Amino acid sequence: MGKDSGIGVLDKAVMILHVVADQPCNLSELCDVTGLPRATAHRLAVGLEVHQLVTRDESGRWIPGPTLGRLAATARDAVREAALLALPRLQETTGESVQLYRREGVERVCLVAVEPPTGLRDTVPEGSRLPMSAGSAAKVLAAWADPDTLRTVLNDAVYSERTLADIRRRGWAQSVAERAAGVASVSAPVRDGSGAVVAAVSISGPVDRMGRRPGEKWATDVIAAADAITARLDSPARS
Repeated sequence: MGKDSGIGVLDKAVMILHVVADQPCNLSELCDVTGLPRATAHRLAVGLEVHQLVTRDESGRWIPGPTLGRLAATARDAVREAALLALPRLQETTGESVQLYRREGVERVCLVAVEPPTGLRDTVPEGSRLPMSAGSAAKVLAAWADPDTLRTVLNDAVYSERTLADIRRRGWAQSVAERAAGVASVSAPVRDGSGAVVAAVSISGPVDRMGRRPGEKWATDVIAAADAITARLDSPARS
């Protein structure tokens, strides 16, 4: 499983990362798949957990941690770079938390997060991996996902294919208390030069501020930010 660098402890740690990326594992499952002794597997997994290279899900199984996403997000990324130029203005306009998400498999990863300087905020750290089952950004990314991914996502989603059809028609999505109690959000798609949806811009904040129909208040601004990122991707020379 993987390459042999000649550095045993490194190879074993990387093997654990590959295994938990394929499927969540408890200690017994990790030992079964890797063939590592129980004490070794536990020591390495806990060490990786300290550095947030792995973390634990609700049932206590190891899964990829937020550090992996943060490291990937800091690599040169045209979408992220374009978003960093456009999203601060959206945050200033709305006063709410702003994020850029990209779909990776059946998860969405926060590539950029811009938070208000004070007050209540919906903090999603860069590199965070969230499920595709709920939230306006998840719905935007699902609306333009490939059929196989969409079928998998809809098995656990709080939304339906009919909802996604409406999102494709109007060009934005909203959610109220789907991902987290008391949080509302609005999202719109970012497209590359070929027109494919490659990310979703999102604003999120308390329902008390955003309202029960946040799209009526902020959809136009979110779409404008997403279009600004799209324009930079389509014409990189202007960025």
